[in-house]
Amino acid sequence: MAIERSGAVTLHGKPLTLIGPEIKVGDKAPNFKVLANDMSEVTLYTDKGKVRLLISVGSLDTPVCDTETKRFNKEAVAFPDNVTVYIISCDLPFAQKRWSDNANASNVKTLSDYRDLSFGEAYGTRVKETRLLSRAVFLVNQDDAVRYVEYVPEIVQEPNYEAVLGAVRKLEG
Repeated sequence: MAIERSGAVTLHGKPLTLIGPEIKVGDKAPNFKVLANDMSEVTLYTDKGKVRLLISVGSLDTPVCDTETKRFNKEAVAFPDNVTVYIISCDLPFAQKRWSDNANASNVKTLSDYRDLSFGEAYGTRVKETRLLSRAVFLVNQDDAVRYVEYVPEIVQEPNYEAVLGAVRKLEG
């Protein structure tokens, strides 16, 4: 039976249940299996040996997720080559590709968790009531250890960009 965390996040103030464990700094990053825009499988180990910024969003077709993903795409230009940014949602890979093409988002990789909810359940971001992912950010170092975690408590709010970017800078330095 999967772990259920009632009231872990809200949507417009309404409490929602997250499925999966609450990941903490220092944990070994759990593996997952999602799909790239070309339907190929991507796991935690696809970019093994790199720093991975894993960003969980509800849907790229919503205003906050759109804004957040565009912001991380812009910020990623300054990241060193050993940092990969994954934007993970339950949007279909085809919709993600369309969004990425329209937004010229070439500095982030959009990945789909629609098939198995593997990422959502491994990282505790699957929303039971909607079958979508909640907003969260995880920074995983080259050794697959979690170095930053933010579960955004209200889904329609953006993450703390400065804290995320500070964690990336600290890890690369």
